[in-house]
Amino acid sequence: MQEIHFKDIGLIPYEEAWACQEALLQQNVTAKTAARKADNGVPADTTHHFILCEHPPVYTLGKSGNENNVLIDEYTRAEKGIAYFKTNRGGDITFHGPGQIVGYPILDLEKYYTDIGRYLRNLEEVIILTLAQYGIKGERSPGETGVWIDASVKGRERKICAMGVRCSRWITMHGFALNVNTDLNYFNFIIPCGIANKQVTSLEKELGQTIDINDVKQKLNAAFEDVFSCRLVV
Repeated sequence: MQEIHFKDIGLIPYEEAWACQEALLQQNVTAKTAARKADNGVPADTTHHFILCEHPPVYTLGKSGNENNVLIDEYTRAEKGIAYFKTNRGGDITFHGPGQIVGYPILDLEKYYTDIGRYLRNLEEVIILTLAQYGIKGERSPGETGVWIDASVKGRERKICAMGVRCSRWITMHGFALNVNTDLNYFNFIIPCGIANKQVTSLEKELGQTIDINDVKQKLNAAFEDVFSCRLVV
């Protein structure tokens, strides 16, 4: 069973969390480079990390995203107090804000499997198992990364968790954003994930009450340990 260093860093500006991830990724890339140069058959001394946090209101655009999916201009964003970043993750535009659990796994996939598609499906499974604890059936939508509710019911599809990752030398970063008590009005000013005519939802909206976010984190961590056959260590 693999150990993954876990930290809940609470509410943190997006750019600070991004810098933290980049630093951890680079530490692991450096370890791989050193192991390759040594060429003595000793595996790279890489370390897995899993970070949970929340962000102040921010829109983030993936490297293949379309800026036209941001429906308000820079002035209006500033007026509403919404930051904006172009990122190096996959995916399109999404929103992060208070009441949303953002998860950033920095994993060395060479210690698991070198398959990004499988990794994304496993991240989705973590969310699906977590939602099941609240009596909600999370689903995958063919061709669309993330977790949905009523994914196959036309007009009823609603996304509850967005995902976008980056991988360098099989080290992952970025991750998922699960809407718990998120203010969904912020999604009205973007085309979430570049997918028009589909709704966004949250645990709060689905269950009709404010949800204890710490309880969700505990359930999510348990699901993460199960799916990734690991032990989270503080």
